Amino acid sequence: MDAPPFLGLPPGTQIPMDAVPTSVALGPDGNYYVGQLTGFPFPVGAANIYRVPAGGGAPTVFASGFTHIVDLTFGPDGSLYVVEIAKNGLLAAFNGNDWTGALIRIAPDGTRTELVPGALTAPGGVAVGSDGALYVTNNAIFSNIGEVIRIRP
Repeated sequence: MDAPPFLGLPPGTQIPMDAVPTSVALGPDGNYYVGQLTGFPFPVGAANIYRVPAGGGAPTVFASGFTHIVDLTFGPDGSLYVVEIAKNGLLAAFNGNDWTGALIRIAPDGTRTELVPGALTAPGGVAVGSDGALYVTNNAIFSNIGEVIRIRP
C-alpha cells in the first residue's frame, strides 16, 4: 500500500499493512470465524473475515471488503453480524474525527446489509439477546458517553 502523504516519504513508497485478529465467533456450521482490524496505514475495505475449520486445516477468506472489524457474532437465523469501529478508516477517525461505525449483517445467502447507517460512533461490540435483538456498544472508546443500543434486526 502507498504511504500516506503526511509521512513525507517519496511518492510510491510502499508500507506493508499489518492486520491483527480482533474477534472470533463460532459459526452455526461448527467452524470459527475471525475478524481482523487492518493496521497502519489503515486501508479502507482491506479487512477480511476468515473461516477457520474447527477440525484443523488452513483458514480461508469467508468475506472481504470490511474496514477495521472489532467484533463478530452470529444470530439465530445464521446471519453474521460484523462491527466496524470506523467504517471510513482510522486515518479519517484520528485525523478528521470521523468515528462513524457500522453494523453489517451478512445473511446466510451472502447478502450484506448495513443496519442503522450513520447511527453508530466508535462501536465496540455486539451481542444477540434472548429477545432476538442486537445489543451494540456505542461510543466505546470515549469516557463518560458510552452506551448500549438495542437494535431489532
